[in-house]
Amino acid sequence: MSPTKPQEYELQYLKGIGPKRAEILARQGIRTFDDLINFFPRKYVDRRQIVPLDKLEPDQEITVVGKVETAGVKPTRKRIFYIVISDGHGLLEAVWFNSIEYYRKLFHIGEWVSLSGKVGFYRGFQMVHPDYDRLGEGEFEKMLNTGKILPFYPENETFRKTHLNSYFFRWVFANAVSQFEKKIPEVYPPSILRKNAFIPRWKAYRAIHLPETSEELDEAVRRFKYEDFFQLQLMLALQRMHFKEKSPGIAFTRPSPLLEKLYRSLPFELTGAQKKVMHEIRADMKRPEPMNRLLQGDVGSGKTLVAVMSMLIAVDNGYQAALMVPTEILAEQHYLNISKMLEPLGVKVSLLTGGSSAQQRRELAAELDKAEPHIVIGTHALIQDAVGFKKLGLVVIDEQHRFGVMQRAKLVEKGMQADTLVMTATPIPRTLALTVYGSLDVSIIDEMPANRKPIVTVWRFDDKAADIYAFIRERLDRGEQAYIVYPLVEESEKLDLKAATEGFKHLVNGPFKGYKPALLHGRMNAAQKESVMSAFVAGEVQVLVATTVIEVGVDVANATIMLIEHAERFGLSQLHQLRGRVGRGEKKSYCILKTPYNIGEVAQQRMKIMTETNDGFIIAEKDLELRGWGDFFGTKQSGIPRFKLANPIADRDILETARQDAFELVQADPFLRSPENAPLTRYFKKHLKGRMELSKIG
Repeated sequence: MSPTKPQEYELQYLKGIGPKRAEILARQGIRTFDDLINFFPRKYVDRRQIVPLDKLEPDQEITVVGKVETAGVKPTRKRIFYIVISDGHGLLEAVWFNSIEYYRKLFHIGEWVSLSGKVGFYRGFQMVHPDYDRLGEGEFEKMLNTGKILPFYPENETFRKTHLNSYFFRWVFANAVSQFEKKIPEVYPPSILRKNAFIPRWKAYRAIHLPETSEELDEAVRRFKYEDFFQLQLMLALQRMHFKEKSPGIAFTRPSPLLEKLYRSLPFELTGAQKKVMHEIRADMKRPEPMNRLLQGDVGSGKTLVAVMSMLIAVDNGYQAALMVPTEILAEQHYLNISKMLEPLGVKVSLLTGGSSAQQRRELAAELDKAEPHIVIGTHALIQDAVGFKKLGLVVIDEQHRFGVMQRAKLVEKGMQADTLVMTATPIPRTLALTVYGSLDVSIIDEMPANRKPIVTVWRFDDKAADIYAFIRERLDRGEQAYIVYPLVEESEKLDLKAATEGFKHLVNGPFKGYKPALLHGRMNAAQKESVMSAFVAGEVQVLVATTVIEVGVDVANATIMLIEHAERFGLSQLHQLRGRVGRGEKKSYCILKTPYNIGEVAQQRMKIMTETNDGFIIAEKDLELRGWGDFFGTKQSGIPRFKLANPIADRDILETARQDAFELVQADPFLRSPENAPLTRYFKKHLKGRMELSKIG
């Protein structure tokens, strides 16, 4: 059976697969030849150099070739199958502890074999469970597992149980690629292929699965990394192009007297970065196209003030504005701070969270239905169907990576082409911003307010607890306040909450007896949290013992010390976010990272990085290096792209090129209708149907 479209060829008809293996592969998402050739290796091992048996050394990862001189089963307590090979210069033993009968039938005395693996020494040189090729009379062209650059494929429990290992995939590809390779269609325009000097697509697939040279493999990897990036960037370019072409948005062209009044009333000067960002936002809001802008800046850089000023532009133009934040405690604090800031200006500010009563919800609904200028601050409660806006002009989303793509869209859709400003205090390197937020315009506040002093960060072990508590008491006696933070993760929430509660009891009755402590955690209701936070802000609480509910947004200028218990259980970005809760005033501030002695190497690196820098962008880069870019935002985030080969940090040059090419292509052909782009359009419609719908391609 030889189909004209091998990409649709069913796997059961491929040599070596059959119906049963095809069914197993289908359950793993590999149903057609096209799926199969896009199942890429996870790593490569170069086994082109064959080492003579008289040149062996322990701990070498090598390939050897020899004739089987003896074979059999050792009568030990646990049966072991072995062979001894010779190349005329030396000897090597290979042993297998499992599948004894299989190997006994497989190998024959007098045949040639190649073995690859790590050399050990036990009564002579030995390999345990090596990869092998049976070469008969020395037919070296038959080698699949040695003498080449070998691909190793991703494994899982199902594959292991059914022997669908790298040996199996190499054998299948050796048959399949040869059969179909020249029928694999080219989908990229000739102009892109010429510009980037890419090898043909069929050659790239052959090289990725059956590489013959390092240079050929490098070219294939470069091409497929580019394709990873290009596919995403084309989606982003189309989204941006057609977002701008939608029905006109709101042009906020009126003067902004409320904004001017607030600016003049500030007891400090805006930083240059804040002024620059406000200029970008005002220019965006004046245009008739909907604004779609990302604002990123470090903890304490003044993003919230920029958001308030942006919302005042909407209010000055007769529109409503909504600020959505991820937690109730942050929503409540924003509400208190913003209400206090805007009360002298006569601007109506409301709060809506999961803890809002039915009466409060009814009153807010009635107010929003009047289409009067209004600012609403809330959590996910804002996106409920029952919440309606008569005249929503601006949506601001804080810590936006904590919301899924559809959650963000649902709030934006409550307005008529409302402007959107999304904010994050997790600094993102430029390459990652281009990957995750490539369809947004990006503004960066990269300057801290003049009154922000660097936070002194130290790492201490648990046995220094008494000294740490003494230091904290000394600061409390000077009238300052402190946070003591306990970890809280979903998998062990009950245990962590118990640890925080018991830790609080210990502190109250021990090191901080006679002081005024309070406990704050996520299981408390909104009224309880607000009561505790209000007391802390007012100075009535000296020591706030909390879980990570204080990670985002809590702002108390008199809090100068943070002790983070079990700091090894936090990620770098989370530690940096927590640390940002102190140092909000003019007093010298401290962050103490407390851990046991026996923490892992990665955790040790995190502690060292935290003590070396206060720069969130540097920390973000280091966090990416330690965790890998795919986990940077956590596994729950919706909309973060997954790549087969590409890495936005390591491959930033390829990313930049792919982005430029994609945006130029869309600029020249907004609907991808030219004959040159027809194969690309067909490919995208078939393989990226869901994301194509987002882009509204004709």
